[in-house]
Amino acid sequence: MIPAVSPVVKSDVNTISMLAGIIWRHHYTGIISAEQIDYMLAQRYQPELIALQLTNSSFWWRKLVLSNTIIGFSCCMHTKKPDELKIDKLYIHYDHHRRGFGAILVADALHIMHQNNLNSLFLTVNKRNHSAIRAYLHYGFEITGESRVDIGGGFVMDDYLMTLSKL
Repeated sequence: MIPAVSPVVKSDVNTISMLAGIIWRHHYTGIISAEQIDYMLAQRYQPELIALQLTNSSFWWRKLVLSNTIIGFSCCMHTKKPDELKIDKLYIHYDHHRRGFGAILVADALHIMHQNNLNSLFLTVNKRNHSAIRAYLHYGFEITGESRVDIGGGFVMDDYLMTLSKL
């Protein structure tokens, strides 16, 4: 069965927030500290924040649904550069990894990019997130730079910039 991608709606925000917590605590343990995981979840996945972003035309929250269950999600955002789209979030529940579902969300981001007459698609990924880096390389992204950002609370995001080279 192939999952379907559709826009996140307000009634989905609690599910997305809970799913983010499950995915992050499973995936990022050993990559970043438990304290940083909690800090970043609180910063980025509060239902109120997601609901607010749903009203902003510069954000595209999408859900990946399989058998009436949300198994993943993504969020793309138009950056300050006029022709650029960033995949800011792309997560799939670990029970559904390695089935090509990430490629479905990347294809959806490409669709959003083309629909909005944008020319560039990029993302950032933690330098120690080797499984995601391999997946993004497989999808046609290239490592094009590095980003080290102080996110407050004594935490830093140490990421690679990855740009889709095969548009």
